[in-house]
Amino acid sequence: MQKDLSNYRKSYEKSELTEDSIKENPLEQFQKWFYEVEGSDGVDEANAMTVSTIGLDGFPKNRVVLMKKYTHEGFIFYTNYNSEKGRAIAKNPSVCLSFFWPNMERQVIIKGTAEKIAENLSDGYFESRPVGSQLGAVVSNQSEVVPSREVLEKALKDLEKAYEGKEVERPAHWGGYLVRPISMEFWQGRPNRLHDRIRYTLQEDYDWKIERLAP
Repeated sequence: MQKDLSNYRKSYEKSELTEDSIKENPLEQFQKWFYEVEGSDGVDEANAMTVSTIGLDGFPKNRVVLMKKYTHEGFIFYTNYNSEKGRAIAKNPSVCLSFFWPNMERQVIIKGTAEKIAENLSDGYFESRPVGSQLGAVVSNQSEVVPSREVLEKALKDLEKAYEGKEVERPAHWGGYLVRPISMEFWQGRPNRLHDRIRYTLQEDYDWKIERLAP
């Protein structure tokens, strides 16, 4: 079985990224781009990002999750700490995040270090979730093998009965990670594959070094 994709081509012509138009701080540049993507058409979840970790088996693994907050410190997402990604982060907190916004012909690649956020912050976000999502976090032993879909659905129904009329508390094994960036690369598609790539690298004095990369 094979399919030749060599004729899949697209010319990127929507925008440009120049040194005189970017922010000095990459988190401010990210905010600028994020606002522009949010205000555009064609992206259902602008906060969808790929999280890459080095697994316990030594292999890298990517998965798409939803960023729930970004600040001057970095990027926050939530997950089960006992999941495959949680166990990988516990062993090696060096991760990579990436955003791809095809309608704007843009990509952002972020290298950084993940750390658990404060428990009260995880509590606050958990309390803001719909009850169904709260119960889903409680019932799912994320990344573990399950016999069938039916087993999960029955466990959820049993949990719904158990918590009927009660507040659902955040499980201790579920919470947020903050990824503090040490490198952020902004990619803007350009014609003839001469794409714009601007990389920010954190220096020892906490200033950001800005460099243009060849496409």
